[in-house]
This record gives sequence, structure tokens and C-alpha cells, in this order.
Amino acid sequence: MKKIVVFTGAGISADSGLKTFRDSDGLWAEYRIEDVCTPEALARNRALVVEFYNKRRRELEHTLPNAAHHAVAALEQHFEVEVITQNVDDLHERAGSSRITHLHGELRKLRSSRNPELIVPCEGWEQKLTDTAPDGSLLRPHIVFFGESVPMFDQACKVAATADVFVVVGTSLAVYPAASLVHYIRPEVPIYLVDPGTPDVRLIRNPLTHIRKRAAEGVPELVTRLVNALKIEA
Repeated sequence: MKKIVVFTGAGISADSGLKTFRDSDGLWAEYRIEDVCTPEALARNRALVVEFYNKRRRELEHTLPNAAHHAVAALEQHFEVEVITQNVDDLHERAGSSRITHLHGELRKLRSSRNPELIVPCEGWEQKLTDTAPDGSLLRPHIVFFGESVPMFDQACKVAATADVFVVVGTSLAVYPAASLVHYIRPEVPIYLVDPGTPDVRLIRNPLTHIRKRAAEGVPELVTRLVNALKIEA
């Protein structure tokens, strides 16, 4: 069975109404990275950081997966599929995808401030300032802050190397190390890029098809194309 690896960024969730970080009206237009998404910010103003992620969870409670998320999940009816995502939301899970690697953490989880491997679910949308982990330390958002290492990157590289088809959806390919995943794909593997903009593809050497559409429109079209190609091969 062919293996499809789908690599997603903020653009796929934007079609569900979630703000991206980098657009002109995105989250970084309202907040400074240095104030809410660094280890130093957490130490300096824990209340602001916790409030920021509480707002993101509350927003997520009223957000549904869109046609792109559902189309990615539907691929599992015909292919072996793994998703690698830069997104911290759970829209892929709620759409039905079963194998997902979150590069930058998960919004609905918290972790120990002392032990990054001690991870617990966040019940509801609110983390209270005094919430503690089982080891007694204060809990923090299970988010990879700027300046921190990306613990799931090695696993993501191994997944990317197994792809027979690699699909990129809604990412600028500008955030590293995540963007470098395209360098771990075997040279003959085709890459399908779904994005209405102009992601940085200068370093891609694989066969590349760019579908210049938003995720909710372009991904279902691509899935239909891939399934039809599979039927022809059969």
C-alpha cells in the first residue's frame, strides 16, 4: 500500500476560522512573540502566557474541522497515511486522522515545568495559574516555545523518509526546522503543494505540483486526484 505523508501548517486551520500567526491580521499583530511564546516570557509574566493559551483553547472549542481536514482523514480509506503538523490544534484528530505527529506541541495538553516528558490533558479550556503537575511543579502549556528544541522533529524526519507521496498544505516553508522536512524525502517522491500563496520552494528538488488554492478547496481536489490515480494503477 502506498504511503502518503501530509505536512500541514496554519493555512489548513485558517479555513476553519483560526487566525494564523504570520498574516497581517494574525496573532502576532496582537501579541509580541517575546511576550507570550518564549521560556523567558513564561518566567517573566506567567499570567499573560497562560491567558494567551487559554484564549486559544476557548477559541478552539468553537472551531470545527473543515473540508481539508476531512479529506486528509479520508485518504486512510485508500492509502497508508501519516500527518505531520506544525499546528497545535486538534482539528486533524477530530476529523478522523489516526496517525499525527505534532511538531510544535498540542494546545489541549499541559506539561510539567520540570519534566518536559510529563504531559497531562487540559480539562476544558482553562489552565489556572496554580495548576500543578503530578511531580508538584507548575504546569505550563505543552507548546514548543521560540528558542526551544523541537523534540518530535527526529520522528517527523523518519516519517517523511517513508513517503511515496508527500503533500504540503498551508505552510510558508519558512519556519525551521520544520520546513527542512522536504529534504528528508527520497529524490523520486512527488511533492504536492496546496497553498494560494508563494511558499519558499527554492530548495525543493523533487517533482513538484503547486495547487494554488486554499486548503478547503485544494485538498479535496488533490485527494480525488490521488484516489483516481490509484484506481487507474489497479
